[in-house]
Amino acid sequence: MSSEPERNQEATPSPSESGGEIEPDVRFTYANERTFLAWNRTALALIATGVVVVGVLPKFQIDFGRRVLAIPMILLGAFMSFASLREWNANENAMRHELPLPRSSLPRILTIGVVVVALIAAVLAAFQHGA
Repeated sequence: MSSEPERNQEATPSPSESGGEIEPDVRFTYANERTFLAWNRTALALIATGVVVVGVLPKFQIDFGRRVLAIPMILLGAFMSFASLREWNANENAMRHELPLPRSSLPRILTIGVVVVALIAAVLAAFQHGA
């Protein structure tokens, strides 16, 4: 037996339990930032492609064909940029509170958007007469 009186030693609560924050490993912070920047490059590519479709592509047989193809691309790009900021913030908060990272819905949304644009392009191409 020890001559010292036993002290009540409780486990120190984690930041997620105490509501505090920790400074995450800088490598994970940078990885989160790189992912955010990658999503924004994708968003900018979608927006730029939509602008090019309207300004450079020849007219389709359907008068509004270029706009029908470009507008979803531009809107998807704008949405991806906004959503990537929300995702970056959610990941940053999870890391600072030692919580599991939330699942990302961005790949699914991007895939659906690209498929929709591809279907629109296929329909427009099907109605083109000669080149």
